[in-house]
Amino acid sequence: MPIDNSIVHQIHKKPDGQPASLTLRDAELASSEALEQLLAGLIEAYNSKPNKAWGYFHEESGAYPFSGWLQQLVDQELDFVRFSSQATEHLKTLMEGSNLALGGHVLFIRYRQGMTAFLVIALLHHTEGVTVTDELDVAAARHLDLSSLNMAARINLTEWKQNASAKNYISFIRGRSGKRVSDYFRDFIGCVEGSNPEEDTNTLLQAFSDYVGEASLEPELVKDKAKAMSSYVNSQSRAGEQVALEELSGVIDEEHPRAFYDYIRNKDYGLNPEMPADKRAINNFMRYYGKADGLSISFESHLLGERVEYDESEDALVIRHPPKGLVQQLRNKRR
Repeated sequence: MPIDNSIVHQIHKKPDGQPASLTLRDAELASSEALEQLLAGLIEAYNSKPNKAWGYFHEESGAYPFSGWLQQLVDQELDFVRFSSQATEHLKTLMEGSNLALGGHVLFIRYRQGMTAFLVIALLHHTEGVTVTDELDVAAARHLDLSSLNMAARINLTEWKQNASAKNYISFIRGRSGKRVSDYFRDFIGCVEGSNPEEDTNTLLQAFSDYVGEASLEPELVKDKAKAMSSYVNSQSRAGEQVALEELSGVIDEEHPRAFYDYIRNKDYGLNPEMPADKRAINNFMRYYGKADGLSISFESHLLGERVEYDESEDALVIRHPPKGLVQQLRNKRR
């Protein structure tokens, strides 16, 4: 992933309502292996976050100036240092309106992945650890904690500039503490939330169920198609990419690659040609899971009606051919 520009600034703020302050860097970061490793780690951490929202820019205004500065950057009317400094000052102002906001290092990286240009912005914090030095001493080591990343956004610059009707070229992390905490970061970017990944994924899964149901396919073939869909969606999610319905259609049925895509269009499920997917919804579709009162049960959905049956009148679950390890434990217990 070639890096075009990168810089780090710092916002000093504690969640106590006190005014924030800034430390601004006056030059871009130099290219280095460490910077490339940071970007790779950041993207991996970002892609793994399930609680992302997607959307597009508000119309530029005094309340939402970010897109205007970004347009000036793309048009080369504003250099990267000035762009990032103005953006960080704006973020600081919004942070001061949130008692829960915590300062940190604000990282801006503009990079390319294939033919697509991205801008990623992340609020980073440090964590304390230990290391063994060259002298074989144990010493404290302070490093960036990407595992706890909860304030970050990524903008697909190519999609933004080339597709005026696009609604999903911005994604951002909602934050582990809930939507309210991340509102100021969403407003900093100036993002209008568009697609709801969970709702869209559930609609996609309903469309798939309708499709295979109307086709009267054999259970084994339905299972194969569901696995192919799940594998594709999860791989797109890991890569931080959206699900392309036409591409998914080809994955589900290689002999008739447009069949599922045309079915969705003709039935008007209201899905965009490209949509963010919710991994949890996909995984829940592929498995049944329940836990209560010391009992935990999980099984793949295709087993329902085969090795697993639910008797509604008796409120009982019947499992045939249970795992051999479980059977052996039960037999040992009876001895």
